[in-house]
Amino acid sequence: MLKTTLFTTLAAAAISLPALTVPALVTPAAAQANLNISIGTPPPAPVYEVTPAPRAGYVWAPGYYRHDSGRYVWTSGRWMAERPGYHWVNDRWEHGPHGYYHVPGRWDRAQAYRDRDHDGVPNAYDRHPDNPYRR
Repeated sequence: MLKTTLFTTLAAAAISLPALTVPALVTPAAAQANLNISIGTPPPAPVYEVTPAPRAGYVWAPGYYRHDSGRYVWTSGRWMAERPGYHWVNDRWEHGPHGYYHVPGRWDRAQAYRDRDHDGVPNAYDRHPDNPYRR
């Protein structure tokens, strides 16, 4: 009797384990990886690039150093298609407790669309953007 119960329990566990773990592995959150490596030496001074004249519908992302195979490599600036309601935050290197680490560039919500008082009305449309009790 004990042998049959143990066998049934192990069989049920063997069948249910893949059914429970596979969905967790294929979700978008599991597909995103964040690798952050600290480097002891700071990156060199940025390379001077002439910023081109503005282009309608595009944003200029300036160049930055990336760390590749144990050395810093310059990546030139580039034009990127503009995203309405967002602004581009440039790539940068920050100094942390274990050395320098790269913070990749990203799109951030434009300041006008932020809601400082969290009343659900963006600051650009709020007559009193710092009053959380407005009606």
